Amino acid sequence: MSDDRQLLEAWFGEFLLHRSTAKPSPHTIKAYRQDVSAIAGFLAQESGVPVRQLTVDVITKQSMQQSFAAFAATHEVASIRRCWSTWNTLCDFLFSIDAIVANPMSAVLRPKAPKRLPKALPADAVARLITTLQEDDHDGVRPWGERDFAIILTALLTGMRSSELISVDIGDVRTAADASGGAAKVILVRGKGSKERVATAEPALVAALSGYLESRIDRFPGSTKRRVSADATPWQHFRSADPLFVGADGERITRGTLQYRVLRAYRRAGINGERAKGALTHQFRHTFATNMADENVSIFTLMRMLGHESMNTTQVYTEGAGTGVREAAARNPLYRLLDEK
Repeated sequence: MSDDRQLLEAWFGEFLLHRSTAKPSPHTIKAYRQDVSAIAGFLAQESGVPVRQLTVDVITKQSMQQSFAAFAATHEVASIRRCWSTWNTLCDFLFSIDAIVANPMSAVLRPKAPKRLPKALPADAVARLITTLQEDDHDGVRPWGERDFAIILTALLTGMRSSELISVDIGDVRTAADASGGAAKVILVRGKGSKERVATAEPALVAALSGYLESRIDRFPGSTKRRVSADATPWQHFRSADPLFVGADGERITRGTLQYRVLRAYRRAGINGERAKGALTHQFRHTFATNMADENVSIFTLMRMLGHESMNTTQVYTEGAGTGVREAAARNPLYRLLDEK
């Protein structure tokens, strides 16, 4: 192998090519680049070699320990964990193709993830949010109440992630037969790792989505089909591949626009302080999951509804959240001592 092929930068390119078959999101690719660049910078400092001239020989247990120690001094636990995972995956790849003799990441301690129970929005906060979204927004920039109401209601009633909301197409909302032989609306959801699942859309949600599509026809008449029957539903004005949710330009809504509209809704409703720090659209997913747990939905069903691969991920919503857990705790005889006082 030539010297150029021994360069860490060249091997990282091979790693990205290897990972491409798993269809990582642009966000994941960006994270890979940031994490590799960060540690490579420390490796360059320690070895006295410019980053672009680093070879895979620089990857040793001692060098990775020192680099991660320096990285940890200026970064939060979540960033350290993500960076560790990136380098562990990269080193596994390098080891699998004999570019390095072993994966040194076992010598680097990985911070434990803090175990926090997800915070759901209180019922009164949800009620204020829904009421506010049904009122006219006269002060906002490019207000579109029907669209914002439809997006947030979809998130609250299906538990979809922001990336999943963005990727839904018109044709993904379809009719399916239910267990009783009738028909029900469902939404095909493309989750993490390109895994698909189905979310149920009850009549109230379908009505909100239909109202939004009617307003969209008025806003962007040129974006609809040219020929539709006079009695066509709002859904029939669009093509199956058209995005379900769009921005002010009529194109598929971006993550930035989605998060801004959600943040504005929190502020208008006066409930911005009720959400978990850093959670915007994902707060609705927490709320959906916690409410399902409160209704004693089985962990297996909830796992399927949320698109989780691991039961451990789903279990955080059932620990101390479901009514069954609370009812069991309430039977503690010590509570009777308090009642007697």
